[in-house]
Amino acid sequence: MEPAVILFDGVCNFCNAGVNFVIRHDKRDRFRFAPLQSPVAAALLEKAGLDQGKMDTFVLLDEGAVYVKSGAGLRVLKQLGFPWSMAWILIILPKPLRDAMYNWIVRNRYRWFGKREECMVPDAQVRRKFL
Repeated sequence: MEPAVILFDGVCNFCNAGVNFVIRHDKRDRFRFAPLQSPVAAALLEKAGLDQGKMDTFVLLDEGAVYVKSGAGLRVLKQLGFPWSMAWILIILPKPLRDAMYNWIVRNRYRWFGKREECMVPDAQVRRKFL
């Protein structure tokens, strides 16, 4: 099974914390990562038919499918196993409602959590997980 790829905002402190959370809990080594600002992400987004210039969101590329926003986040949590997979129950909420909450967080993420000047540089231990 090919690893799933998570594309994230590499300058967002909240997003970087999310990536670190996934790395810590990815016991099956299921995920790989690339910042949205990278050439790798640009190529993957183009292949998926998405415009990199309009992407400021969390993207999951998994088994040929593309997921964004709350759908992507819930699918990642589902694959991390118990107890994180319990969040999958939120998929029953209507997508517009889930994505409205997601969009509210995205709009405020830099103000609440801060922003880096450049993308995170992974340490040697997790570098292999980054494309």
